[in-house]
Amino acid sequence: MALLERLNQDMKQALKNKEKERLGVIRMVKASLQNEAIKLGKDQLSEDEELTVLSRELKQRKESLQEFKRAGRDDLVDNVQAEINVLETYMPEQLSDEELESIVLETIEETGAQSKQEMGKVMGAIMPKVKGKADGSKVNQMVLKHLS
Repeated sequence: MALLERLNQDMKQALKNKEKERLGVIRMVKASLQNEAIKLGKDQLSEDEELTVLSRELKQRKESLQEFKRAGRDDLVDNVQAEINVLETYMPEQLSDEELESIVLETIEETGAQSKQEMGKVMGAIMPKVKGKADGSKVNQMVLKHLS
């Protein structure tokens, strides 16, 4: 099922169940998808473009979560965590550490990278393979570990 269809169905369900927080997140995602389509001058986004928007929204929330935790704003931490939980239901299943590590090792071998100086080349080759399925900072740490 296409993401937009799923969002529409979930939005109706959230309205019926009076789930205000969930409804707000779904509307925000729909708005972000529409804004991206307008920005790109398209009627409809590809799956890859939808995934990019979802990943960006999730990343923003995770960064906000860290900032709120550092500031001791527990009231905001709970709200942002709830938004993250809703967003994660629309993301593809995340890769396990073992799966991610095998992709990292395979890509390092493909690129022939030997040192940390070639990290950009490795990251550039890995990220399209794991898009939406792994957190970029986690990938970065794993690549660093194997290139040192």
